[in-house]
Amino acid sequence: MIVTSPGTAPAAASADHRTWPERLSRPYPLVMGVLNITPDSFSDGGRFVAPENALAQARRMVAEGADIIDIGAESTRPYGSQPISADEEIRRLQPILADVVSLGIPVSIDSMKSTVVAWALNHGAAIANDVWGLQHDPDMAKLIAERHCPVVIMHNRNNADPGIDIMADIAEFFLRSIGIATKAGISREHIALDPGIGFGKTQEQSMTVLARLAQFDTFGLPLLVGASRKRFIAAVSPSEPDQRLGGSIAAHLIAAKAGARIIRTHDVSETVQALRVATAIWDKQ
Repeated sequence: MIVTSPGTAPAAASADHRTWPERLSRPYPLVMGVLNITPDSFSDGGRFVAPENALAQARRMVAEGADIIDIGAESTRPYGSQPISADEEIRRLQPILADVVSLGIPVSIDSMKSTVVAWALNHGAAIANDVWGLQHDPDMAKLIAERHCPVVIMHNRNNADPGIDIMADIAEFFLRSIGIATKAGISREHIALDPGIGFGKTQEQSMTVLARLAQFDTFGLPLLVGASRKRFIAAVSPSEPDQRLGGSIAAHLIAAKAGARIIRTHDVSETVQALRVATAIWDKQ
């Protein structure tokens, strides 16, 4: 899975030419910093809408050790998010994307719309992060194949169903998405899988997924986990999103121990430190 950017990417986006396996070879997972330039994201909606605030946050995450910046211009929170057009999504990205790319680490575009992903790839983004795993926009898989860019396939559901076997549901979803990717010509080395903590799942199901994450090793693909500030934490320890750092780190350490190779987080410095220390201790076992 190559993280240099295709097409017309600015030079800074291609500063790191290592392949995905090379980047994943270090002892602890890659850290993907979350940059929401939306007014309604569940945790930090509105804080980084202004381009200068978004760029300052991106710089902060790079300084804190982020390996990837994941930028999203449309809230995809499971409850209460308002869909926007592709034109509006691009309008929000235009003032900030090139500056974030210029910071020199790979940028992923968090979007379910192929037109938005295509625009972002043309302007320096290196990775597509699709919260519907190639199953929402029929043109997404073709675009990824043509651009030879990495894609994160995330599991999602329209509604949570406490009566289903969530592990089986995720596995079936991944099989469908991988089939779509294969048919379109996407290389397996360009695919990472995300079980979608908090998306179309009850809080109990999200915890079950984390507890049994290693079962997805059978796919032979890198796993990305984003449990940062999610609602299941408040189910165990009542708290607001910005008060869930401890729960986020606990979930991410469990994910790393189970084999996750990419951790998506709002809190980069604390997560980097936790992963490094935990890995150093695990190495003594």
